[in-house]
Amino acid sequence: MKQRVLSGVRSTGNLHLGNYFGAIKNFLEMQENYECYFFIANLHALTTHPDPELLKKSVRATLVEYIACGLDPEKSTIYVQSDLPEISELYALLNMLAYKGELEKCTSFKEKIKKHKENINAGLLTYPVLMAADILIHRAHKVPVGKDQEQHLEMTRNFALRFNHLYGVNFFPEPEAFDMSGHLVKIPGLDGSGKMGKSESEGNAIFLREDADLIRKKVMRAKTDTGPTQPNQQKPDEIKNLFTLMNLVSKKETLQFFEDAYNNCTIRYGDFKKQLAEDIIQFTNPFKEKISALENDTKYINNIAESGAEKARVSAAKTLDAVHEIMGLKSIWK
Repeated sequence: MKQRVLSGVRSTGNLHLGNYFGAIKNFLEMQENYECYFFIANLHALTTHPDPELLKKSVRATLVEYIACGLDPEKSTIYVQSDLPEISELYALLNMLAYKGELEKCTSFKEKIKKHKENINAGLLTYPVLMAADILIHRAHKVPVGKDQEQHLEMTRNFALRFNHLYGVNFFPEPEAFDMSGHLVKIPGLDGSGKMGKSESEGNAIFLREDADLIRKKVMRAKTDTGPTQPNQQKPDEIKNLFTLMNLVSKKETLQFFEDAYNNCTIRYGDFKKQLAEDIIQFTNPFKEKISALENDTKYINNIAESGAEKARVSAAKTLDAVHEIMGLKSIWK
């Protein structure tokens, strides 16, 4: 019997290189060897109060891009989070097992309230509980998460153990972090500040559907320094980030050329970034073509969403039915 893998992305914008290399590339391998559930997390997006119509468009765009990247609805269960009401109910039930102190200590919560002091809502505080519901509703064994989500996954394990211990059952498995390359991947952004992300600074991310001119502008504006002053000098973070991106999209000989130029202090950052931009454009072109074709095939995309939700609800309903029984919520009047 295949182990069950689950993961998803928030529907807060288009997929970028960080999503592809940090998650989706691994999904493509996983769908060949595991029972996979991949979802679009539109409930998580509600913490930022998005415009309803824009949220719908974003969900659809994300689904299109999932398929354009190679996810196969015949091999994986692909669905929209809100199409499974069982997730919201399990979220409510798991909140009874989550404690204020542990939620407030969550790194992502502390970071969010610093950035958005005007919007410290309960959804931000209980974000790890909703993530746990996403995972536990299918009783997943493995979760391909990024480095910034490791703490959330640890909390999911805690909730699973707490439920099992409290009710004297061995119902929820303890999901573990999983990455096909053997380590959790963090893809750097263009602003030199850390990971590539949709909610980071403008110009930080390269999106899969982005046009060539905008890619060139973003890469050319990427932060650099004045250049190395001695041979084999250690790269500062912003330079290391750009080399990491080149390692992902460029030919080995191209990367080696610029590595040598950096190490012997002859590198010209203008030439380096021009080459990086062209290599990113060449890498993303096939995605753009597939995205354009799929956006014009409304019936096909609708069918994927509907059949994915139907398949996912079979698993979710089975889990929730068992949870009701365990917690004493089923057949109260019988």
